[in-house]
Order: sequence, then structure tokens, then C-alpha cells
Amino acid sequence: MSRWGWSLLVAGGLVAIAATAGAQTADKPAEKAAEKKAGPLETSVFAEIPSFEDPDLSPNGNTIAAKVAVNGTQYFAIIPLDGGKPRLVGLGDSDLNWWKWVNDDWLVLGIGELQPFEGDDFYVRRAVSVNATGTKTILLSSREAAQNADDLIWTATDGTPRILMASQMSVYSNNAGFWPQVDEIDVSTGKRKLALRGREGIWDWYADGSGTIRMGIGSSLDGRTRRAVYRESGKDSFRTIDRARTHKDTLTVPSLFLKEPGKGLMISDDGEGYSALYELDLATLTRGKQLFATKGYDIGGLVRDQTGFNYVGVYVNENKRGIRWTDPAMEAMQKTIADKIKGGEPRIVSLNRDRSVAIVHVGGANAPGAYFLYRAADDSMQLLRMNNSTIGMKRMHPVRTIRYKARDGLEIAAVLTLPFGKKSNLPLIVMPHGGPFARDTEEWDWWTQFLAERGYAVIQPNYRGSSGYGTPFTEKGLGQWGLAMQDDLNDAVAELAKLGIADPKRVCMVGASYGGYAAMRAAQRDGKLYRCAVAYAGVSDLNRMSSHDRNFLGAGARKDWLKMQAPDLKSVSPLNLASDFSIPILLVHGKKDRVVPPVHSRVMAQKLKAAGKDVTWIEQPEADHHFSRSEDRLEFLKALEAFLAKHNPA
Repeated sequence: MSRWGWSLLVAGGLVAIAATAGAQTADKPAEKAAEKKAGPLETSVFAEIPSFEDPDLSPNGNTIAAKVAVNGTQYFAIIPLDGGKPRLVGLGDSDLNWWKWVNDDWLVLGIGELQPFEGDDFYVRRAVSVNATGTKTILLSSREAAQNADDLIWTATDGTPRILMASQMSVYSNNAGFWPQVDEIDVSTGKRKLALRGREGIWDWYADGSGTIRMGIGSSLDGRTRRAVYRESGKDSFRTIDRARTHKDTLTVPSLFLKEPGKGLMISDDGEGYSALYELDLATLTRGKQLFATKGYDIGGLVRDQTGFNYVGVYVNENKRGIRWTDPAMEAMQKTIADKIKGGEPRIVSLNRDRSVAIVHVGGANAPGAYFLYRAADDSMQLLRMNNSTIGMKRMHPVRTIRYKARDGLEIAAVLTLPFGKKSNLPLIVMPHGGPFARDTEEWDWWTQFLAERGYAVIQPNYRGSSGYGTPFTEKGLGQWGLAMQDDLNDAVAELAKLGIADPKRVCMVGASYGGYAAMRAAQRDGKLYRCAVAYAGVSDLNRMSSHDRNFLGAGARKDWLKMQAPDLKSVSPLNLASDFSIPILLVHGKKDRVVPPVHSRVMAQKLKAAGKDVTWIEQPEADHHFSRSEDRLEFLKALEAFLAKHNPA
């Protein structure tokens, strides 16, 4: 293959986006308690997609790059803060996977889309640069690039428009170009020069703050063995510093290269299996003293400083996600901003180069909140955009974390949402998260808040196998898909019934992705406990998942991993057990889902209908895995509301 076809991004027309420059000043923004309403909010209120997503300030603080909602659809927007009009950048059928400012005038976007190749569909990744006015786009990936060509590993810190990007040049594993090479690219012109040739077996490259490529991590083609290579400087040769030969082995590699030669930082498990931050001697691969930890939880990574050689904070994953600032100046800024908020939970989400301007989200688990612009010079907070035009800054339904014991004694943390003003004998929705290596935390969730608005209690258990609670807890999920992991969900029902919160005779399971699998499994295995089940984008056939992955790099390791999730994949796949379904089920799947193919739900529905079961099947022609369009959210919520009203009314 010499070339992939590609649809370049095209700068869209000027579109007015309310509440940008010249927005309302809010010296004391505060969340208001939800006012007593004559009736519940309309379904469309909860279907509204967030007005802002991942806003990021340019280094000079003059421009914001973000996903924005316009008439129920997400776009990428470049928003000047000097009173100029925002510009939308059209994506067509492509996914926008990430974006990053390079300097004051240019940013880089990572995009992807499915493309046909030799009778199959490959997900192809590319990178483009866009200027700060949104008037010019440049394809940065070589026209000879293959499947993956958007791995941004470094951006210049001196204001020049330079990046390092790794790219695959062939999809054939017997071709040297299969292993990514690294190019230095001027994003303002698209001109490139080779910085490092691909190295057999190395898939991911990492650079230090100066742009020196210091480390590579790779694997065998089947993914079953891994290794890390390292060099101290650009003049040295790479050497293998560590190997991993089983799925349980971890590579000893730095999370950050320090400026001091031979020194780095690493995130590694402590004695109890919770990840923490440590010093690392790169010459000897010796772990030094512990620098940061949160007892009983894993940490989520580092917030790097402007040089790329140090960090200013640590992402924490406790009951709530957040940043623990370790830099005194950032800690002081956080306190200054927090002092302006009454009853809210401010989070600094983006900073400019000299930290004179920050984007701050003010909201909470029970409030979608809004984004504000903080200026240190005059200590002001300026409203940018409300995340939900109807709810605004109101607080909705209370959210908290509870803990309960599973039947084997394992402690499970779960997020509980209750209808405002109600605490007992409630109809219950059990909502398992996707992943399953993921977790739910106390944060705004449009599904759960919609269900609470309709009178349901919602419990989101972080069942065994979830992330964030240490390696031993995650490993307890091995071999337990549809088994003990399912029991953990059922045990939440018993706990809430014991506490008097839930009516155990009025329970439904609702989930998406792996959560959709769990909902199908509940309908098939545990019909005596539930009145109904709802699965969005659910996995119905674990063997089909394994077959779907066979053409991807590392498919052997993926197959091994999947086999470890249950003793027998067939026996815990709902597709093979249609005759056992004993309660009504609603299946919904987006036709454009690129994570879980819609065939999982389509064939499940066919099998259930053939078996004479009560199944409602909806295929959404434009929906993806992530509900990126308000129209799809609204259709789903209406179907969910009607289904629950019939089978588990509040």
C-alpha cells in the first residue's frame, strides 16, 4: 500500500457562539439549589450535549480551542477572546480524537475514520495543523503514511511551530515501515525531516522536555511479550532496560524525564498495590523515595509544567476526580479561585503560558455547571458558557459514594444518586459502568440525573475488576465476567434494600458497552431479581469480540486477556442463551459505533425474537458509541423512559 485516501479538514464559516469575549462578569459565581418545580424537567433538557468540552487556552491566553455544541451537534471551535467571532472547523465523518496548542499561532488535531482496505475496515489516524484564526489547515501526516500516523510525542517550548510525531509507513508487518518512525515537523508549513527511523518491535516513542527521543516501548507482533529501550542522550544508542513476559509483568519505565541526567519519575504500585509516584534512577532502574500517594486509591498521572521536565500537580482518582496541586503558586491560585465560589467545586482545566489566565469549571456531581475565565491581573471571573442552557448553575439530585460488602466479603464502592428530597422505598436502577477496566466517580452524569428526575434511585457499583482501587482489586475481576462481577451488582440491590432506600421488587438494570453486556446477562441469568433490563451498545458475544480483534496488532495478547475474563466465553455470552431470558429488555445501538460493532445488539435482538422473548430493538442510524449528538440522546432517553414506565414505573 502506498497511500490512504483522506478527507482534509475544511475551515467552516463564521458562527456566533454566545458568551465568549465580553461575557458576563461573575465575581462570586455560585451554584443555586434546585428550585421546587411544578413538574419534572423535559427529557430534552438532559439530552442536551455539553456546550463546551475540554476547552484549552492558547499559550498567550488569547484564544480557546474546544469542542462546542451548535444546534445539538458537536464541532471543533477556535474562539478568540478579544471580541472576534469564533470559527468552526468541519470534521465531516471523521472523529476528533485530541487537540493541542503548539504555539500562539498554531495547534494540532488528531483525527480518525474508518477506511476500507483489502476487504476490511481499518481505523486510520491522521494529524492536521490549524492556525489560530481557523483559516488554514495542513495535513501533517505523510501522504505515504499507513494506519497510525498521529502520535504526537513532543511540542517545542520555545514558541517555534515544531513538533515530533511518530507515524506508521506500512500496514504490512514484514515491511520496515510497519514500525513507526519519528519526524520533526514544522506545523506552519507541513515540512518534515526524519528524526528517528523505526525500530523493529518498538511501537511507542517518548521524548524529554528538550525534544530528545529517550525511550521506546514495544512488543512482539502478538503482543505477548513487551520491552522498553532507553538512551541517556541523543548521541547514545538505545539499550533494552526491561522486559515483560507475561500479562502480570510491568515494565519499569519513567513517567517523566527530569533535567538531571539519569533521573526520572515513575508511577508504580506501593506495597498494597495502589499506584503512587516515586523517584527513579534510570541508570540502575532503582525506585527511590515515594513523592505522592492517595491512600486507598490509584493516582491518575502527572500535570506537567511548561518545560516538560517537571510537574506541578497530580491527577487523583478518589471519590471525585481532581488535581492535587504540588506547585505552591498553583495551590495558591486554586485557593484564590475557590474562595470566590459559594457551594461550587471549581476545577482549573487549562492555563496559559505565564499562568495569568485560566479556564475554570464550576459545577459538581449534581450540577452541570459552567466554564469561567479567570484573570490573575484583576482577580476576575468571567462567564464563558453554561454547560446546560436550562439547568444552568442549579444543583439537581444529590450524589454520594457508599460502600457495601459483596457476598464474599469484598468491599465495593458505589456512586448513589437519589431523587431530590426522597430517601426511601424507591424504584431502583442498577447502572454498571463500561470498560470494565474503568470506574464511576461523583461527577455530573446526564443519564443518572435524568433517571433521578423521573423518581428513580440509581446505584453505580464499581464492581471487582474496576480501575482506581489498586491492582489486587482489579485482578479480582479476572475470570469473573458475568459471574462474581455480576454478583457484585446484585449485592448492591440487597444493600440498598437493607438500608430502606430501594424497593427490591422494583429494580431494573441499565448499562452501556460492558454495562450493556451486564444488563443482557442480568436479563438472562438473574430475572428473579430484576423487572427489566436496558442495554445500550452492549456486547452480546465474547467470542465475536475476540474474532473482531484478530487483525489488530497485539491480537494474541488481547485474545489471552479475553480468555482470562471467564473460564468459558461461550457460557457467559448472552447471545448463546436467548432461551434463558426471562424479563423484558430494550436494546439500543448506534450504527456508527466504532467501539462495539452494532451486530452485537442486532443479532441478539434476532435471537430473542426467534425465542419468543419480550425485546424492543432500536438501531440509531447516525449514533456512535459516545452519544455525540443530542438527537440520539433524546431518542434514547424517550425510549428508556417509555420502557421503564411500562416495566418498572416510578
